[in-house]
Amino acid sequence: MRKILTVSLANDPEIRVLDAARDGNEALEKIARLNPDVVTLDIDMPNRGGMSVLEEIMRTAPRPVIMISSLTMQGAEITLKCLDIGALDFIPKNSVQPESVVAELLPKIKAVAKKRSLFALRRNLHDAKTQPSRFSAPGQEHATASLPASPSKPVPLGGPRDIVAIGVSTGGPPAVQKLLAGFPKNFPASILIAQHMPATFTGPFAKRLDSLCAIAVKEAEHGEKIQPGCAYIAPGGKHLLLERRGATPELAISSEPESELYKPSATILMNSVARINPRKTLGVILTGMGSDGCLGVKTLKENGGYILAQSEASCVVYGMPKAIVDAGLADQVLDLDDMAAAIIAVVYGK
Repeated sequence: MRKILTVSLANDPEIRVLDAARDGNEALEKIARLNPDVVTLDIDMPNRGGMSVLEEIMRTAPRPVIMISSLTMQGAEITLKCLDIGALDFIPKNSVQPESVVAELLPKIKAVAKKRSLFALRRNLHDAKTQPSRFSAPGQEHATASLPASPSKPVPLGGPRDIVAIGVSTGGPPAVQKLLAGFPKNFPASILIAQHMPATFTGPFAKRLDSLCAIAVKEAEHGEKIQPGCAYIAPGGKHLLLERRGATPELAISSEPESELYKPSATILMNSVARINPRKTLGVILTGMGSDGCLGVKTLKENGGYILAQSEASCVVYGMPKAIVDAGLADQVLDLDDMAAAIIAVVYGK
């Protein structure tokens, strides 16, 4: 895998591979000597594991790190801890189809390389419940003031709203943790989250969030009635939808449509909530590559939904929110630090 990644990355004209390391100790020596812009780091390495190496990188010379993780439950739990320590993202390791790893890794390396300069003032915060998460996106130390989409004419909040639908991708786990940790236990809305993530990761991700947040967090189940004060994480590899069956809307988990590039898809989620009760729904688009969610947000917005987008300054990758902003769909553009408070205000209609 190391040889495949080295050759494949070196073949890209925008990337220069400085070196490769056989184990964790060698990695630290070469990082100190060569000073790379981005490091890819395997979880499982001889002599010194990836998490230990990451801790040393973040302690001595922080920089963008992408973890290469095995698709196991244990690999998922360690990877989530690595994101907490400071890794920006991860790629599932697939020894059977290494070309899929390369295809996913290339654009992420190019995206996170732009964040190197923002690591200099990285904060060392621990308690996700009482302080901003350690696994906040680097750069928030320089976060700008929140800017409404139309400063001269703020959009009325409407409300109250009892459904919050969130679409997020690259850099998402830290952002989602920080956001959900900002909600009180008696939060009156249900939260539906489409996070691009492998199937083996979403369960541990939901359990981790549930242990850190005042609200309840769980992996979504088909046919489940939504409850206020609970966040539902879409299972990896499946779409999360909201359907009307009786008085209380319920969740649906589906593989259809198969044609969607992402599973779960933020657009599929947004389209489904737009069909149920758009005037009672808040749509939120957080950090991520590409434009998933934009078409669904357009439908939601046209039917009375209220839309928030994460600011470029606080995104790991300003792709999905940029698509929303460029399309003129965002009612407010906010730094991640301000997003929880804004969501609470919109939900209460204040």
